Amino acid sequence: MINSREEVTRMIQATRIRKDIRWSQVAAALGLSKEWTTAACLGQMAMSKQQAMVVAEIFDLPEDAIAWLQAVPYKGSLPTAVPTDPLIYRWYEVVNVYGSTIKELINEEFGDGIMSAIDFSLDIEREADPKGDRVRVVLSGKFLPYKEY
Repeated sequence: MINSREEVTRMIQATRIRKDIRWSQVAAALGLSKEWTTAACLGQMAMSKQQAMVVAEIFDLPEDAIAWLQAVPYKGSLPTAVPTDPLIYRWYEVVNVYGSTIKELINEEFGDGIMSAIDFSLDIEREADPKGDRVRVVLSGKFLPYKEY
């Protein structure tokens, strides 16, 4: 019997490593982006029943995992306020260094508001470069203006 969504995530990760499954393969089976699919498999998005059944088959999950994959998650997967994983810390550093610039430029272009992380897409690609390959990350979120009331 599975007792938590975190338990399902651990099972997915273990099977992915054991069977050498790539997130892009799972995404193709679902017909969705590798970014959303990975977030969902890591417990940050709720899947439909059909999606959960496909993921359960790919990762050899028991029947009761299907309900956990459909559960609305508690968002946020970092164990500490300041991340300790070097790659995740670099994102923290980017926001620390460039966050006020990003906010200033968004507000200058759109006005007072925020970029949605709900109506949102993420794309991660390898960019060839003779000095060493680069990571291209594109974040696209709907602008949500603050309203007067």
